[in-house]
Amino acid sequence: MAISGCRHPPPILLLLLLLLLIDFYWWLTGREPLVLLPGPFSNEAPSGKAHLKQCEQMSLTRRQKRMCRREPGLAETLRESVRLGQLECRYQFRNERWNCTLDGRGSLLKRAFKETSFLLAVSSAALTHALAKACSSGRMERCTCDDSPGIQHREAWQWGVCGDNLKYSTKFLKKFLGQKRVSKDLRAQVDAHNINVGIRAVKSGLKTTCKCHGVSGSCAVRTCWKQLSPFHDTGRLLKYRYDNAVKVLSVTNAATGETELAGPRRHGQSPRNTDLVYLEDSPSFCRPSRYSPGTGGRSCTKDTSCQSLCCGRGYNTAMRLTSLSCHCQVRWCCHVECQTCVREEEVYTCKNA
Repeated sequence: MAISGCRHPPPILLLLLLLLLIDFYWWLTGREPLVLLPGPFSNEAPSGKAHLKQCEQMSLTRRQKRMCRREPGLAETLRESVRLGQLECRYQFRNERWNCTLDGRGSLLKRAFKETSFLLAVSSAALTHALAKACSSGRMERCTCDDSPGIQHREAWQWGVCGDNLKYSTKFLKKFLGQKRVSKDLRAQVDAHNINVGIRAVKSGLKTTCKCHGVSGSCAVRTCWKQLSPFHDTGRLLKYRYDNAVKVLSVTNAATGETELAGPRRHGQSPRNTDLVYLEDSPSFCRPSRYSPGTGGRSCTKDTSCQSLCCGRGYNTAMRLTSLSCHCQVRWCCHVECQTCVREEEVYTCKNA
């Protein structure tokens, strides 16, 4: 699927990202453990009028709210995709100067940095992934299992092999974002390109999984279906794309007269459809600014990340006591008993100045 661009300001996915993350970002300063984030949502769609209230609470367009009201499972799926994307973003950037926290600094989303490119890609990937999973889990009423050949939906549910419906999720995403016209705006083209990179990253992780049926575990009958890779694999791939992102500019195609994205002049080639692209060089993120809270006070690893993460300012060393299970023994039957040991360890944090 190819999603075309839209006029500046950025496409609706970026606006949706801003609006949906309001409830999450206010407490994410980059210093909290990931377990503070909301847990996964139920596999069942909200009953009664609950989903209508959820749709109204979201700052969606009028058309998107209509789609949300028609699909009881969509509101929770949108929120789940935000949680999924944010968790993965913070995990992939846990040792970077910018650790995927906005912390009230929405200015970063207005710029075409590499970090903004990653946010767009991981957000579109998370939404695509969450929609496909919501279909296969039965949380959305208007879609079911994937259309794998040789298996009917009823058989899929019977054997518990309902495939992830990536075809529906990408089609729905295109309709939900409502992007149709190709824009001449350079920023819009860049954002649309990065949205598609996220979607393609999810598609690349679609695998065929098979299950055997037969007497005593024999494989007399084999059922196969499509299954998405864990989203962590998608996040790792997008982080690789981020590390190798291409800075682009706009050029005019002499044959068609249309504007296109082009890489560095010394190479003169257009970026691949799997490349993350950006327009502006990122700031250092070392000190507090409108784009980042800086790295002061961040935990680091002495031999691997402190030098880079602390931006040459040095780091503080402190001792702390941690409790852990030790001397564990298995008791008959099926019970493990452990003692609690206390260990002293060094903790390193970046200096503020």
